[in-house]
Amino acid sequence: MRQYWLVKSEPDAFSWDQQVANVVEPWTGVRNHSAKMNLAAMKKGDRAFFYHSNIGKEIVGIVEVVREAYPDPSAEPGQPWVCVDMKALKPVPKPVTLATIKADPELADLALVRLSRLSVAPVSAEHWKHICALGGVKA
Repeated sequence: MRQYWLVKSEPDAFSWDQQVANVVEPWTGVRNHSAKMNLAAMKKGDRAFFYHSNIGKEIVGIVEVVREAYPDPSAEPGQPWVCVDMKALKPVPKPVTLATIKADPELADLALVRLSRLSVAPVSAEHWKHICALGGVKA
């Protein structure tokens, strides 16, 4: 069964446009143990919202896991960090802002709201459908 996620990137470091241009990109640089565990739990075919953090603070695209967790090549040798490969699927026609998410009572328990510093977080199927509807995406 497909699982859903949210992955954050600072657009001045790696943007949705770069993800689209590269098509498939390793999701590297995660240095938080909770986020690492979420990466490790991802399966091929899982989907994730691509969220611009710091600048924009909005969900701008959807990516799919095309390679499951493997050692992060950007980590120091011997460190336990992992990455997955993500493929750009489609943009979100109406980007869903953090302000919109926080104002929506149906999303009050979304990890993006509760654990705002977490860079890789699970999204329930219900939240996925709701956010897709907000963004004009067919879930």
